[in-house]
Amino acid sequence: MAYENIIAEIEKLPDGPEIGALFDFDGTIISGYSAFAFFQEQVRRGHMSPRDVVELISVMASFGMGILGFPALMLAASQFLRGVREESYAEFGEEVFRSHIAQQIYPETRALVKAHERKGHTVAIISSATPYQVIPAARSLDIDNVLCTQLQVEHGEFTGAVVRPICFGSGKIIAAETLVDKFGVDLDRSYFYSDSTDDIQLLRRVGNPRPLNPSHRLASIAEREGWPVRRFASRGRPMPSDWLRTAMLPASLVGSFFAGLPIWALTGSKRDALNFSMSVFADTASALIGLNLRVTGEQYLWSHRPAVFIFNHQSNVDMVIIARLLRRDISGVGKKEIGEMPLVGRILEFSGVVLIDRKDSEKAIQAVNSLIDIMQIEGKSVCMSPEGTRSVTTKLAPFKKGAFHLAMQAGVPIVPIVIHNSNDVNPKGSSIYHPATVEVEVLPPVDTSQWSPDSIDEHIATVRTMFLTSLDQDEKGRRARNLRVVEK
Repeated sequence: MAYENIIAEIEKLPDGPEIGALFDFDGTIISGYSAFAFFQEQVRRGHMSPRDVVELISVMASFGMGILGFPALMLAASQFLRGVREESYAEFGEEVFRSHIAQQIYPETRALVKAHERKGHTVAIISSATPYQVIPAARSLDIDNVLCTQLQVEHGEFTGAVVRPICFGSGKIIAAETLVDKFGVDLDRSYFYSDSTDDIQLLRRVGNPRPLNPSHRLASIAEREGWPVRRFASRGRPMPSDWLRTAMLPASLVGSFFAGLPIWALTGSKRDALNFSMSVFADTASALIGLNLRVTGEQYLWSHRPAVFIFNHQSNVDMVIIARLLRRDISGVGKKEIGEMPLVGRILEFSGVVLIDRKDSEKAIQAVNSLIDIMQIEGKSVCMSPEGTRSVTTKLAPFKKGAFHLAMQAGVPIVPIVIHNSNDVNPKGSSIYHPATVEVEVLPPVDTSQWSPDSIDEHIATVRTMFLTSLDQDEKGRRARNLRVVEK
């Protein structure tokens, strides 16, 4: 689904914090349930005894059958945390987010959040989950306000009690009214996005109820009430077509390589053969994935070559995006582990990709230095990610120095390529590729002719700020630092 179709209604709204954009969490912002991810990881790490596991499953089953209400469920579940230090559990929550939950965030919901933020609306998550489940995702989404179920803490440890009122049912209305008191939100003009009939009271309280990925029961109510319904299919259980396009991606690389061999045989030019193979791979892989690119600043891809092209790294699909953008006469850097992949690793090495051992900095430097000759003698450009690895979220990680030293020593410019949302296609931790439109911004080349080793840190900071500005972030995480759990 095109983002412009999702956010069209929001763009027509007035600006200002009086309009609230309120989001449920489980099933609305993410596909699935964060509690299950927490439970799964606690079991895997041995944090729960077999008896604890059986008891908790029994409690959850009782809730599912309607024997226990949600307050009783939360109270029973919180008993398993009695005596646990809050700080360590918060750290655990961050780890669960990175390993499980981040990849479950709906890109469409992320677009909704950003659209409301651009209008200056008061954006908040109102969830029955705990802060330890919600806050890492809120920080990733730049959502400042979190209202959720609080666990009682004394002397830095959980007591096993739950703070009242619980953020469930009518408790969510109480939470929303907190935003009225603190920020002047007008609930009659506000939006609430939810997937569940558990939230029916708040859906009816706001002026603009918006069911997202609704349950069958909520969908029926929405039809009767005339509420607009939206369903997102970009996350959740993969379809057979998703598995097929994912399986075909490495095959397209191999096939594209062999497609170039006749050109090498006929012309004797390995370079022409590799350029042909790269173009075939870029187009074939994009078609298989359903990848569309919306590019601004495309002229800078060709205005200064050779160059060191640098990009922010969100996804494995970035390789396809870069091939699609640069097309020819390009070399790159990859991690050593890629070379261990059957056939694919050999093809990449043959194509001139330099594979480095990130654990051995000395060898890594030597390998990267070989790229200077590639640029100065062969006239090829080099593409690198200064982050060094993929990000779990869209947040820009610190930059390493290798790409900048390389450009300075080779006497070529730096060309920044800002990839806005490639994790919509394939977030870190996921093996599935989803169709999507990815926004790419190519920034003007940065002259390195006057750089020196003494000033390189300053230049790196300047270039990184260019990325941060384009991504609507700042050096310290503009919105993340303002995030607060709103007291009810």
